[in-house]
Amino acid sequence: MMLLQPSMDPNRKRAKSVDRVDSVDSGSESFESTRKCGFPDEVLERVLSLIDSHKDRSSVSLVCKDWYNAERWSRRDVFIGNCYSVSPEIVAARFPRVRSVTLKGKPRFSDFNLVPEDWGADVHPWLSVFSTAYPFLEELRLKRMAVTDESLEFLATNFHGFKALSLLSCDGFSTDGLKAIATHCKNLTELDIQENGIDDLGGHWLSCFPESLTSLEVLNFASLNSEVSFDALEKLVSRCKSLRVLKVNRNVSLDQLQKLLLHCPLLMELGTGTFMQELISGPVTEFKTMFSNCKNLVTLSGLWDATPLYLPVIYPACASLTFLNLSYATLRSDELANLLAHCKSLRRLWLLDTVGDKGLEAVGSCCPLLEELRVFPADPFDQEIFLGVTESGFVSVSHGCPKLRYVLYFCRQMTNAAVATIARNCPDFTHFRLCIMNPGQPDYLTKEPMDDAFGSVVKTCTKLQRLAISGLLTDRTFEYIGKYAKNLETLSVAFAGSSDLGMESVLKGCMKLRKLEIRDCPFGNAALLSGLTKYESMRSLWMSACNVTMNGCRALAKEKPRLNVEVMRDEEGSDDSQAHKVYVYRSVAGPRRDAPPFVLTL
Repeated sequence: MMLLQPSMDPNRKRAKSVDRVDSVDSGSESFESTRKCGFPDEVLERVLSLIDSHKDRSSVSLVCKDWYNAERWSRRDVFIGNCYSVSPEIVAARFPRVRSVTLKGKPRFSDFNLVPEDWGADVHPWLSVFSTAYPFLEELRLKRMAVTDESLEFLATNFHGFKALSLLSCDGFSTDGLKAIATHCKNLTELDIQENGIDDLGGHWLSCFPESLTSLEVLNFASLNSEVSFDALEKLVSRCKSLRVLKVNRNVSLDQLQKLLLHCPLLMELGTGTFMQELISGPVTEFKTMFSNCKNLVTLSGLWDATPLYLPVIYPACASLTFLNLSYATLRSDELANLLAHCKSLRRLWLLDTVGDKGLEAVGSCCPLLEELRVFPADPFDQEIFLGVTESGFVSVSHGCPKLRYVLYFCRQMTNAAVATIARNCPDFTHFRLCIMNPGQPDYLTKEPMDDAFGSVVKTCTKLQRLAISGLLTDRTFEYIGKYAKNLETLSVAFAGSSDLGMESVLKGCMKLRKLEIRDCPFGNAALLSGLTKYESMRSLWMSACNVTMNGCRALAKEKPRLNVEVMRDEEGSDDSQAHKVYVYRSVAGPRRDAPPFVLTL
C-alpha cells in the first residue's frame, strides 16, 4: 500500500523522498525528463510494479518524468493517512489503475473520545468518485472513518469485482450494512470487522452469503456481540476451503469451534470464542486433538473466559505460534507461565495486566525471540496501585527478551533506573510507549520527575520511530527528545512539560517528525508558532487542553496557507479566545467542505 507523493519541481533533477500528498495536476506535465529510458514504458512499468516499499516507490517517482509516469500507471495500492489531506478526485486523476485503497480518517485521539462523533471523515464521497474512476476496485481498508449502511450497500452494488473489506475503529453502520456486503459481493475474499462502533442488530447477516460463495479467505467478526447463526456460519466455513483467518465472537462455544475447525485445514490465524462451558475428561481430549490438527496456526486470539481447566486444550498448537493475543483473557501469573512454556517461537504477545509481575517474569524466561509486547489494563479505572504490573515485570522482560522492538506498557508506577535498565537491555526499540496511568506520577522511589527515564530511551535506542511519554515530566524530557531522537516520527504527549520550551525543543530537533499528538500540556502560542517551518513536512499536529489561543491559530494559518488549521469549539459558553482543540495538517485539497459548525477552519 503506497502513499501519494509530491509534485515535481522543474528545477530539481532528484529529490529526497518525502511522505506527503500533492496535486496530480501539477505533477506529470510540470517538469522536464532528466533521464532517457533505454527501454519501453511497458517494461519500466512492469519493473516498478515489483516494488512493494512505499518509500522506494516514492523515490522512484521523483527520478524523472518517465519514471514518474511509469510509477503512476503501475500503482495498484494507495495509502492515504488523512482523508482530508487530499481529495478523491486528485487521487483518481493521479493513479488511474488503483485496485486497493487504505484510508484513515479521524485523528488518533478520537480513540479517547476527544473528537466529537460527528466530526467528519465520511467515506461516501470517496466511494462516489471511486465508483466512476475505479469500478474495478477490489480492496478497501478503512480506519477511523464514518461509514453508514447506505455506504456499505453502495460499495457492495457498485464495485462488481470487489473482494476485500476491512473496517477498523469505524462507526455509523450496523449489521444491516454487513448484510449488503454478504449479499452482493460475489467474489469476497476478506471481511475483517475490528473494534468498530457498530449497531449490532443480530447475527443473521451471516445467512446472507450466497451458497455459491467459496472464495472467502479472511473472516473476522470477533468484536461483534450478538448471537450468530451458527448453522449459516458452519455452512459458510465449510464451503470456503481456502480460509486462512477465522476470528469468531465470544458467543461461539468450544463445541461449535471444534466443528468449524474440521473445515479449515489451511487456517493460519484463529480467534476463538468463549472457553466457558462445562468440560469432562473426554471432550478435553477431543479439544486437544482439535488444536493439534491446526498444523499451520501462527496466530491465536480470543480465549474469552479462559481458566486453568480449559487452557491446556490449546497447548498442542502453541509450538508454532508467533503471535498470541491474550488481551481478552484475564489470566493470572501461574496460568500464563504454564501456557508460555509451550510457546517458544513467539514474536508478538498481548496481555492484560492481571498476569502481574510474576507473569512477566515468565515472559522473560520463555520468550527469547519476542519482538513486541503489549500490556493493557484490565480495569483502567481501578485505583488500587498494588494491582497490575510494575517496573519489576518490565525489567524482567527486558532481561529475557533482548530482541524486543515494540512495547506498549500500562502501569501505575515506574522508576528512572528501571527504564534506563530496560533501554540498555533492549537498545533496538523502534516503538516505546510507556503509559503511567496516574497523570503526573513521579519516580515512586525517588519522587523525582521521569525525565531521566525517557532521556535514557532516546539516548540508547537510536532507531526509535514512535514514542509515547507519561509521568511527571519537565522540559528536560523534551530537550532530550529534540537532541537525541533523530529518527522519531510519532510523538504522543499527555500531562507533561513545564513551558513552551519543551515543544519548541522537539520541533527544532526531531527532523523526521511526522505526527505530534499533545493533550493537557502547558504549551501555548509560542510553542505552536515555533513549528512554522516544520508543519508542512509533517502529516499532522493535534493539541487539546493546552494554552493555545485563537489568535495563535490565526497567525499560523496566515503564515502557512497550505495548511488546514482547524479549531474545534467546546460547549457553548466557553471562552471563545481559547483554542481548546487544534488539528493542523497539510492538504492539497484546501479546506474541507464538510466541516460541522463546531469546526472552524482558519
